[in-house]
Amino acid sequence: MWASGSTVFTAARFLAPFPRPRHRTRADVSAPSSGPAPHADSRKKVVVVGAGWAGLASAHHLCKQGFDVTLLESGSGPAEEIGIRGFWRPYRNILSAIDELGIQCFTNWMRSALYSSKGMEVKFPVFQDLPRLPTPFGALLYPEFLNLPLVDRLTSVPLISAVVDFDNTDTAWRRYDTMTSRELLKQFGCSERLFREVFEPFLHVGLFAPAEQCSAAATLGMLYYYILSHQQNFDVAWCRGAVKEKILLPWLESMRLNGLKFWENKRVTDFIINEDTGCISGLVCGQELYKADAFVLAVGISTVQSTILSSPVLQSRQEFLSVLNLAAIDVISVKLWFDRKVKVPNAVNICFGSDDSISWTFCDLNSIYDEYQDEPATVLEAEIYYANQLLPLKDEQIVKKVVAYLSGCVEEFKEAIVMQQNVVRHAKSVTHFFPGAYQLCSAVLRFLQAHAARLDYVSKLVYGWRLDSHPTRIMVEGESICDRIRSCKQSGGLSRGGRICQDNSSRGG
Repeated sequence: MWASGSTVFTAARFLAPFPRPRHRTRADVSAPSSGPAPHADSRKKVVVVGAGWAGLASAHHLCKQGFDVTLLESGSGPAEEIGIRGFWRPYRNILSAIDELGIQCFTNWMRSALYSSKGMEVKFPVFQDLPRLPTPFGALLYPEFLNLPLVDRLTSVPLISAVVDFDNTDTAWRRYDTMTSRELLKQFGCSERLFREVFEPFLHVGLFAPAEQCSAAATLGMLYYYILSHQQNFDVAWCRGAVKEKILLPWLESMRLNGLKFWENKRVTDFIINEDTGCISGLVCGQELYKADAFVLAVGISTVQSTILSSPVLQSRQEFLSVLNLAAIDVISVKLWFDRKVKVPNAVNICFGSDDSISWTFCDLNSIYDEYQDEPATVLEAEIYYANQLLPLKDEQIVKKVVAYLSGCVEEFKEAIVMQQNVVRHAKSVTHFFPGAYQLCSAVLRFLQAHAARLDYVSKLVYGWRLDSHPTRIMVEGESICDRIRSCKQSGGLSRGGRICQDNSSRGG
């Protein structure tokens, strides 16, 4: 629901002590531009891999800065990523980019609710409409907790000291990344009931896995970014239709009109090393070779691992082989059309307790999507996280479980009949932030820094913090990647070797 599924690597013809494989013959591909570009021959070429949020953001800023950009996507077009359906107030770069397109596609800030198997537990307001209180009192006092006593809620206050202590340095990441979320909350005095009824479902939905399997460092990043940094950061708006059709396709088309070259069904299988310089000079997609001055990989962990498995260049380094130890999580999306109108109190809902190992969300699309506002019957979409045990089931079995879950939240669904269904399985689609993941993600960065390589490694974004321990805002990477490549260009780094191009600044989102 919250986390982005993309990992971002940027490379600017980096120097590294990779073995130099013999050159393999590939077609030298250059896609035709949608229109003439001034001084096209003199512009530096950048290839961006992945047409999700990270890839489109990277291409967006690179095109604006005058680079000759080619965007490659393994699928047939830009894909809506798991976990970026809601648009939280801190997503300022996303909202700004959409404003540039002139697209008016968002709802107002919307209320939400938390359900257990016993029914509604918490009602969440629109925080910006309420007087601001010091952290964390807005989060403690403004939501309407229907069953949880204030004394349990107050046991979360000591956790503020951990949030303050987590200053996003390498030392802090190493200290907190070794423990689980549950261990963190227990250590700082969180009551068992508060953990079970509030923190556990939120962490499961926010980090896509049970608290016992989530890094405490990622947990602190999430709590700070969405809840504790600013009271109103928890406010969320929603796209009034499918994100792909409303945002991603128009965004891609606007860039194509400005010279972006987009190639679909292109899966990266290897990299090419220049025999004379030892620099990466191209990437391979099957039998095709793409040459450029810089490369951006804006893809998920599973895709990175697939590339490593097919790439002798990356397999030659233990640091990249360690990335194979990272994990991804299965998610299932279920869209249901019912035979009647069922009153759903809130458009957006977080749920837990229906099954010990999963949490899930459901959205009332009649209240969100323009196309369903006048529907005589209810249309819902549910997402189930950490759904590996459900993945092999037949669609009908999954739908039956979802309807049972819904009936535990809103009793009227017990009588409703499903008229139409759409089940989508997203296998290994989102990153698992398990304890110790930071060590694996930072291994590549440490190797490249030690060898003065021309590669900036920016790993998975975690709620305003990058796993390389540099503070940033979620979805800032498109602009920061452009800054890095531009600084390399200005210093001549795109044409000759030099020190690592790395952004250590803290940006607002």
